[in-house]
Amino acid sequence: MDNKNYHNPDNNKQPKMPKFNMNWVYILSIVTLLILFISGGGNALGTSAGYSKDVTYTKFKTFVAKGYAQNVIINKNESSLKMYVKPKYIRDVFNMSAQQVGTAPYLNVEFGSVDEVEKYLSAELKAGKITDFSYDNKSENTVMNILIGLAPYLLLVVLWILIFRRWGANSGGGGVFSVGKSKAKMYEKGNEVGVTFKDVAGQEGAKQEIKEIVDFLKNPKKYTDLGGKIPKGALLVGPPGTGKTLLAKAVAGEAGVPFFSMSGSDFVEMFVGVGASRVRDTFQRAKEKAPSIIFIDEIDAIGRARSKNPAMGGNDERENTLNALLTEMDGFGTNSGVIILAATNRVDMLDKALLRAGRFDRQINVDLPDLNERKAIFQVHLKPVKIDDSVDIDLLARQTPGFSGADIANVCNEAALIAARHNKKAVNRQDFLDAVDRIIGGLEKKTKVMTAAEKRTIALHEAGHATISWFCQYANPLVKVSIVPRGRALGAAWYLPEERQISTKEEMLDEMCSLLGGRAAEELFTGHISTGAMNDLERATKSAYGMIAFAGMSDRLPNICYYNNQEYQFQRPYSETTAHIMDEEVLKMINEQYDRAKKILLEHQKGHNELAELLIQKEVIMAEDVEKIFGKRPWISRSQEIMEDEQPKIEDMPDEVKQAEAEYQKKKGLENKDDNSDSQEDGAKE
Repeated sequence: MDNKNYHNPDNNKQPKMPKFNMNWVYILSIVTLLILFISGGGNALGTSAGYSKDVTYTKFKTFVAKGYAQNVIINKNESSLKMYVKPKYIRDVFNMSAQQVGTAPYLNVEFGSVDEVEKYLSAELKAGKITDFSYDNKSENTVMNILIGLAPYLLLVVLWILIFRRWGANSGGGGVFSVGKSKAKMYEKGNEVGVTFKDVAGQEGAKQEIKEIVDFLKNPKKYTDLGGKIPKGALLVGPPGTGKTLLAKAVAGEAGVPFFSMSGSDFVEMFVGVGASRVRDTFQRAKEKAPSIIFIDEIDAIGRARSKNPAMGGNDERENTLNALLTEMDGFGTNSGVIILAATNRVDMLDKALLRAGRFDRQINVDLPDLNERKAIFQVHLKPVKIDDSVDIDLLARQTPGFSGADIANVCNEAALIAARHNKKAVNRQDFLDAVDRIIGGLEKKTKVMTAAEKRTIALHEAGHATISWFCQYANPLVKVSIVPRGRALGAAWYLPEERQISTKEEMLDEMCSLLGGRAAEELFTGHISTGAMNDLERATKSAYGMIAFAGMSDRLPNICYYNNQEYQFQRPYSETTAHIMDEEVLKMINEQYDRAKKILLEHQKGHNELAELLIQKEVIMAEDVEKIFGKRPWISRSQEIMEDEQPKIEDMPDEVKQAEAEYQKKKGLENKDDNSDSQEDGAKE
């Protein structure tokens, strides 16, 4: 509330004066210039009301010779003249009556030489062809000439006004003088954001640390009485789409204190000193509203490590902004009640001074969700989706390893779109599986033309992958095989990857053997190899180099890791001899697994051929079809063991997961009730 109005209530009764607006000045100026231009276009004789007509100089001489001219006025400045016509010859010249052309009609004539015109008119004057001729060197368009001369200056003024207004809009309406002001958006109350911790599924560890910060802002005395100090900053680190910004929104919704939100790019500006000025203004506003929170999204835009070489941009605007941020974070008192939250997915690029204790005291890892967290995320995103009984959240969670929260939200939305495209009343299990396939592999291209030989080669290739993975103990369990082109791939085998915290050498070798099964099947059963195995070979080669160079899984280079994370270092941490040994070991490892793949395919040649023929007929086959040919898989996958034996009980899960599970079960119960009532009504109608 304004203090002045509070102490003086009568101020509200005073009449409000209209605000001064420069637009009225511009409009009045333009109208005045138009009036001057319209009224100032006449000549010295005031005969602007007469009718005029443009003719050539030759035609003008013809009219003079016939005696049609009354008098002539010459304008040397514009190299033109006016010939006023005698009243009795008006119809002969203009083909119009005197009433139509007015009282003083004339002809406009342009000439080349003034001397020649003067000699000609002097001769005609002596001959009595014209009455008189005179001179009028005033310009008829004086106002227009002035406007043309002033046009560049007027254009500069208009551009300057537009630039000032643009600066004013970008800097919050304060004009050019507020260009250095903060662009942070402030939320006074948490309900303005509309996101709480209930809307964030999974990430229990990250939420626990965030909740401590919120609790400190609500009850600071509880911590300060024991000698604790408020953490100055918390950095949310994790891959894209894992929910870093969503966690920050939840903090704004739960804390109940002013929350300043902005992006790192908001500090970046082309003008020198603007970024540092915005940093100082942001912290000044936060101190005035303390206790408060400042959230900087994508902080790597300004927090990137400073260059060690001054010649390579050591004093640019970004570094000045970073220096101002470092000063402000270390400048305010520990109990001032201002906490900095920041998010980035490139923590390795941040400056070390920004990450030290006392600035960002905590680094909160927001990792990709695990199996149970994905299930909780699915339950959150399935709330607005109408699903049927066939949807199994456990299966969807196992089908989406490595998916972030944003990816899972995309799966739910894509499944709803697919169901709507097929005019369904509810989203079923197949719609979700199709959505997962669409996101991982791309859109199906059933119209792509392939020959029978190409189709058979692709079927043999994909059947090779399926056969090897079926008989390798540690290979990922097969879900389905398809030879329908999808994205850039001509075929694909879909697996249910096992989520391992560590991987053994045997597990990695089985996966490599499965990758090489497609190329091995082509060579064995078609007699040639194709480019279709390029992606498989690339993945196998990368895996082999990782096992040998980084994991120390080589016979000749055991227990040695050559991984180097030093930035700006452009040489390998091993010799040429070691590199040669690595190449030999990689070749040896891949060839051993390739021979192993061919051996397995020869042992199960009959089943492989049946699988390939079934693929050619149906184009898409499921794991059940493979089981009919080869029998039950002798190995139980680790993911099945987790889902069946090691899955935590519902009472041991966090409160958010319990609530989401209860709502999901309640929703399914209501939908089943509606379906049953509909079927009973249909039965009654029948």
